Amino acid sequence: MDMKKYLGSKKVEVDRALERYLSEERKYPDNLYKSMHYSVMAGGKRLRPILAIAATEAIDGDVVQVMPLACALEMIHTFSLIHDDLPAMDDDDLRRGMATNHVVFGEGMAVLAGDALLAEAFYCLTHPELLDAVPAPLLLEAVRDISSATGPRGMVGGQVIDIESEGMDLSVAELERLHLYKTGQLLTVSVTSGGKIAGADEKQLAALTRYGEAIGLAFQIADDILDIEGDEEEIGKPIGSDEGNEKATFPAIVGMKESKERAAELIDIAIEALSDFGPSADPLRGIAHYIIERRS
Repeated sequence: MDMKKYLGSKKVEVDRALERYLSEERKYPDNLYKSMHYSVMAGGKRLRPILAIAATEAIDGDVVQVMPLACALEMIHTFSLIHDDLPAMDDDDLRRGMATNHVVFGEGMAVLAGDALLAEAFYCLTHPELLDAVPAPLLLEAVRDISSATGPRGMVGGQVIDIESEGMDLSVAELERLHLYKTGQLLTVSVTSGGKIAGADEKQLAALTRYGEAIGLAFQIADDILDIEGDEEEIGKPIGSDEGNEKATFPAIVGMKESKERAAELIDIAIEALSDFGPSADPLRGIAHYIIERRS
C-alpha cells in the first residue's frame, strides 16, 4: 500500500472538513476565530483524525460518518499544542515551521483559542452529522472515552507529570506512564472511538485498543529520537528542545540503540494485534510502520 498517497489523500479530506466546521456560520469575535483557524490550519500530519478514519475502514464503516469525530480529535490535539508552546510551559516560538500562536496573537488570545478549540471539539462530537447517524449510547460512550483521554486521566494529566518531572531522573516505567498519559491516550482513543462509532464488536475493540496503546508509545519514542536526529526544517521546531527543557526522554534514559529497538518491538505488537483483520486494516498497518519511519 502506498502510505504516502493514502496519508496525503486523507489529510486533504480532513483539512476540507476542518475548514468547513471552522467556517460553518458567522464567526465573532473575529480575532478569536482567526487565532483558532491559524493553529488548526497551520499544517500537521492529521495523524489522530486519520487513525480514526483508518479504524473505521478496518471494520468497513462509513468514513463520512466518522469525520466530525475525526475533526474533533484534531481540534483537541491543536488546543494542546497551543498551550504546550506557551511561555508558562515549553516557551516555543516555532511550531510546524511557523510562529507559535502566542507569538502571533499574544498569550491571552492563545490561551483562549486553546480553550475555545477544546469546547469546539465537543460541539463537533455532538454535530447533527453524528447524532443522526450513530446510536446515542455509542456516541455517548465515544464522547466519554475522548473526555477521559483528554483530561486529568490522559493528556492534561500527562502534561502535569511532564512539568513536574523536568530535571528529574525517571525510571523507564515512570517515563512510559508519562507518555501513556501525555501522548498515548489520545492516539489510542483516536483508534478505538473511530472503531466504536462504526460498530466494532468487543473482540475488534480489544484488538484496536492493543494496537493503539502500542503505536501511542512507539510514537513518543520516535518523537524523542527525532528531537536528536531529526532535521529542524522537517520537524518544524528547533532540534534538541527536549534536552534544553530538561525533559526525560527514552534516548536519555536507555540510549539511542535501545530506544529504536523498543519502538520497533512496539510496532510488531501493533501489527500482531491486527492479525484477525483483513486487507481493510492495511491502512492501520501502514500507519504503524510510518510512525517509526517518519522524519517529521
